[in-house]
Amino acid sequence: MKIEYNNLYTHFILITANRYPIIPEINRERIEKYMTGIVNNNNSKLYAIYANPEHVHLLVSRSPRLSEELLVTIVADTVRQSL
Repeated sequence: MKIEYNNLYTHFILITANRYPIIPEINRERIEKYMTGIVNNNNSKLYAIYANPEHVHLLVSRSPRLSEELLVTIVADTVRQSL
């Protein structure tokens, strides 16, 4: 029986345009849950997330089928479309 195990951890920092503080504290938890769902729906696992007013930190264990670039593009584009 073949067991395949991959740990591909990546720390992403997504910043707002011109580092403008557009993430209010009242919406922080909602944004974090939304981004968690996007990561989980793409065969990856989110270990830590924190949304600051001008940037978001993500610690992700990504699927080996996804590049770092593709995963962060999916997350950023999905969030951008929902605004």
